[in-house]
Amino acid sequence: MDSLPRTQASPGGHKILSAFDCARCQARGSCLPACGAGATGVGQLVGRRLRVARDAPLYHCGDAVNGLFYAVRYGSFKTYRADAGGRPRLAGFQLGTDMLGLDAIGLHQHSCTVVALEDSEVCEVSSDSMHGKHQHNAALQRLFHGVLSKEIAREQYLAMLLRNTRADQRLAAFLLQLSWRYAARGYSASQFRLAMSRIDIADLLGLTPESVSRLLYRFKQSGLIELSGRDIRLHDAAGLKAVVVGEGDAAPAPTSTAPPPRGTETTPDTGQQ
Repeated sequence: MDSLPRTQASPGGHKILSAFDCARCQARGSCLPACGAGATGVGQLVGRRLRVARDAPLYHCGDAVNGLFYAVRYGSFKTYRADAGGRPRLAGFQLGTDMLGLDAIGLHQHSCTVVALEDSEVCEVSSDSMHGKHQHNAALQRLFHGVLSKEIAREQYLAMLLRNTRADQRLAAFLLQLSWRYAARGYSASQFRLAMSRIDIADLLGLTPESVSRLLYRFKQSGLIELSGRDIRLHDAAGLKAVVVGEGDAAPAPTSTAPPPRGTETTPDTGQQ
């Protein structure tokens, strides 16, 4: 597990910011700590607020848990886990209001590494506050269990997606899932920015970066999406769903094995944009 990537953090670690009033946070409608604070009426659950620079780790595999988990206030993260051979593999992406570290509640050490995809902020929450003085609050407990349920369902969905599906089905399902996740946060379901690089998407879906770029090019040529750099617009969500269930095909497979022409918006990026 210690073979997971250890990105160098800035000297002194994360920047610690002053505590933030959940009632004034723009994410309060879908964030567990903010909802919980409003439900209990006995003060907020958030302790410190941390700013994490792009490409810096929030925590590493093997770091002490200290009874903490984190709510993503803004920005996005990626999670690495070791596979059966001990090699680091990208296991998922977390967006604003998602929770980080829930898998380590009750454990002494983290079993994964979490890295910021962009400049981000998280709110630190003590698991004791969820199960100690607030355990009488049934509404908060339901919220907490709902979050855990969604995390389990997401991991199960990814496991099914990676089994016995074509590359185009995986990518179409990934784009649709991002669309649904943004919509659930009150953002546009049809137009959003990919915080992750083609390399990261390929790692998550078990593909090569060249395959991801080639498929995005096919999706664009078929009128399913519009793409400019990392900005994407879903023109035909129904068409993407048809690809996912195997009832549609984005376009005939290219006869050439070469990637899309250089200079097009689907040229593989390196994560340095």
